[in-house]
Amino acid sequence: MQRGVQGEYLTISTVGETARAFLPAPLPPTPGIAWSATLRDKFDRALIALGRLDSVSVLLPDATLFLYTYVRKEAVLSSMIEGTQSSLSDLLLLELEQEPGVPLADAREVSNYVAAMEHGLERLQEGFPLCLRLFREVHGILLSHGRGSTQTPGEFRRSQNWIGGTRPGNAAFVPPPPDHIQTCMGQLELFLHDTPEATPVLEKAALAHVQFETIHPFLDGNGRLGRLLITLLLCEQKVLSAPMLYLSLYFKTHRARYYELLNGVRTTGDWESWLDFFADAIIHTATQAVDTAQQLLFLAKTDQTRIASLGRAAPSALHVHRTLMERPIVTSGWLTQKTAMTATTVNKSLKHLEQLNIVKELTAHRRNRLFCYAGYLDILNQGTELPA
Repeated sequence: MQRGVQGEYLTISTVGETARAFLPAPLPPTPGIAWSATLRDKFDRALIALGRLDSVSVLLPDATLFLYTYVRKEAVLSSMIEGTQSSLSDLLLLELEQEPGVPLADAREVSNYVAAMEHGLERLQEGFPLCLRLFREVHGILLSHGRGSTQTPGEFRRSQNWIGGTRPGNAAFVPPPPDHIQTCMGQLELFLHDTPEATPVLEKAALAHVQFETIHPFLDGNGRLGRLLITLLLCEQKVLSAPMLYLSLYFKTHRARYYELLNGVRTTGDWESWLDFFADAIIHTATQAVDTAQQLLFLAKTDQTRIASLGRAAPSALHVHRTLMERPIVTSGWLTQKTAMTATTVNKSLKHLEQLNIVKELTAHRRNRLFCYAGYLDILNQGTELPA
């Protein structure tokens, strides 16, 4: 539906020139969403896909093993959209206090995302509402170290920003002026809390994401926080019991279409095309996540069967293998501490796993050697490959 411009343009003067900043109308859209049978069916299928994804814990003997690395995969993908060059392996190396294969700032930026997501989820589990205070808290952690640390972490911007171009005058998009941020974000908070009217959660997530990206309330980190908002909302509303939906991969793959649709909402009011895209993203991503979980489960069971053939060495090797399912890149020293087994037993187990081609050594050090559960990491790395 073509509703026309979803807000108003304000002429502003900034950095020595005039520009037109966009002030979005509050949600929900007026008139309301035109739910065609096709769009309604697609949203129904998206909810079914999310239900299957949420039940993935039934497939996995210990979902926490899978979740540790899964959250980090989303962090890598979301940060990649913003231009970082860190891979999943780089992040795991950084957490082991090892030197990553990319600039340290990139790896730290991804690590900040993990910490921000975990903080947001912990606050929600404590009963804290999804509100402006939580946005600022999560943003403060997201930009706590590295390149964004000078961009007022945890505070709404007090100066004008813009997207694309070298200055506001030639920018692709200019968000609201800073003196309108508190009002815009206050209206978004009311919408999240079902004011002026209740909105189904998946529709709410889709609309709120566009509104947040349009307001662009912070000097930096808006893209990452806007994508994280989707996950936090779905977890708060109990659609997902764990953050297992990584929409960043879909947005990254369909980047041009994603930005085209965001702009289409602002300039023509075509919310339906965005909702159609968003539902596709949910269906594709949730289905792929379930497939990934099944691949990991099949690999784990296959490898456990092979390890069981080791005889007396099997119990220790299985213990190491289970730990590698949580962190597929480790040092021998970390494994010793994590498993509470002796260094000798850990090293013997690693040797057995190497002989079975389950584990690969990444270094040739005599101490603190690095080992990788290669097959497991290969499955998790799908979609996070860095460009050549």
